[in-house]
This record gives sequence, structure tokens and C-alpha cells, in this order.
Amino acid sequence: MPELPEAEVVRRGMARWASGARAGDLDVLDARSVRRSPGGAEALRERLSGAVLAEPARRGKFLWLPLEDADDAVVVHLGMSGQVRVDEPGAPDQRHLRLRLPVTAADGSDRELRFVDQRLFGGWWLDPVVVDPETGDAVPASAAHIALDPLHPDFDPDAVHRRLVRRRSTLKRALLDQTLVSGIGNIYADEALWAARLHPERPTQRMTRAQTRAVLGAVQDAMRRALAVGGTSFDALYVNVDGRSGYFARSLEAYGRTGQPCRRCAAEGRRTLIVREPFMGRASHRCPVCQPVPRRSPSR
Repeated sequence: MPELPEAEVVRRGMARWASGARAGDLDVLDARSVRRSPGGAEALRERLSGAVLAEPARRGKFLWLPLEDADDAVVVHLGMSGQVRVDEPGAPDQRHLRLRLPVTAADGSDRELRFVDQRLFGGWWLDPVVVDPETGDAVPASAAHIALDPLHPDFDPDAVHRRLVRRRSTLKRALLDQTLVSGIGNIYADEALWAARLHPERPTQRMTRAQTRAVLGAVQDAMRRALAVGGTSFDALYVNVDGRSGYFARSLEAYGRTGQPCRRCAAEGRRTLIVREPFMGRASHRCPVCQPVPRRSPSR
């Protein structure tokens, strides 16, 4: 599913047309995309009709459309294949179009916010807004448990380290836990671990503060570089609101490069190939030289 950079690219794309826009009548082409909204399609349609939208917001991979001067918001969950598209009225419908929301933007122009979802794991729903006591941010109730992401201005690597070492887990598994740090998925975890020269199975309780800072700094760096080129697209399932793909896949060092030379080893005169290993029903990609298997702790 899209990770933080891809979700942020979509948020920015929506912001141009949604911020301050007045919503029209929601057209629900497939009720499965609003199945999680209280009251279903009719209640969501009634709440949105005539509402003024505030600037789209995000935490980690989680997107929502706040409603101006209101205590609720519309969660936009992309799932595995969800897309938000912005089109002119009358533009041809996309295949797998599920929802269509007409909006009149702040400049008076008309657009449609469209939700396209091939696999139907995503959806929109109405959610009450709560205040995060740690940051003061207004977030949907269903996102209140999600930790701050590495690009949030209040993100604290040392606080993450203190929670990390108390866990009896492994490093990559912890990085993917959205209650510890949000927004990281398989792609950016593999990239950060490669950059920090750390093995995915390193025990969390053996992490030093310097190692935690290194891997989180690598996450931040990879995400910022991905944002600059529109995120990572491997197929047509992830695109920006105008249908364009992101190009960060061209800059990946580990993820998806099975059997290709590790560029860092090549620069140091070695020929080492990136390997792919099973991980939680998915896969990890690493360099066997740069990211060696951690030594076992001596038994007591």
C-alpha cells in the first residue's frame, strides 16, 4: 500500500482543489467504498452536501478531509490500491471508479474528487475528530492510536529509541509498527536499513541510541528524496491526483533490486548482490555484506 511519501503526494495534490472548496452531492458508485461510514452512503452524502472542506491532512499513511468549523472529518483510506483523482466535470470515468465528489474550489472553478479503487480495501468514512494530547493536532478518532511520523515537526527520535529498546522484537518488524512510528512500509524500511547498514532481524533491545538515530535519519532522508520526485510507483495502482507516476523507484538501493549489485559494495571494489528473504508474508531486501546477520547474544 502507499507509504508516507505517496500519501503526502496525494494530500498535496488534493489540497489545491479541496482547501476551502464547497462540496456537492457525493455520487456513490459502489457502496462497498463507504461500508465503514456510520449510516452508510446516505449519511455520508447528507453530511458532505454543501460542506466547506478544510486543508487535507495526514499522519503517516493516513489521510483525511477535515470539514471546516466542524468536529468531524472524512477519512480517505487508500488501502492497497486506492487513488484520489482530481478531474474536470464530464471527464471520462476511470476504470474502478467508486466515489465522485463534485467540489467548487475557492477560486470558483469546478472539479471532481474521485476515488478509484481496484481491490476495494480502501474507502471513505465519516469520523469524529479528537485532539492529540501530545501535539495538540486534531486527528480522526480512528487515527488517534497512530504514532507521529518521521516528517512530523514534533517527531522525537530519542523518544522512539526509548520505546524501541523496551520491546522484545526485531528491528524491521518494529519499524513497520504504526504505533511506534508511522508512515514506514516495506519499501522505506528496506531502504533505511540498507543506508544504516543494519540487518532487518537485529533485536530491538540491542539497538544503541546512535543506531536508532541512524536508521530514523535514513528513513527521513529517503522519504524527503521520494517526495521530491512524486513517490515510488511500480505499477498503475499508485499515481498522483493527475494520474502521473512517481519516480523514486529509479533511486532505490535495496528494495526490489534482488540479484543486482549493491552499489555501495561496488564503489568499495566488491561485487555483492542484493538478496531477497521472506519476511512476514512479504520480503526483505538487503546486502549480505553491508547488513550482516547479527551475532547471537551469549547465553547466560
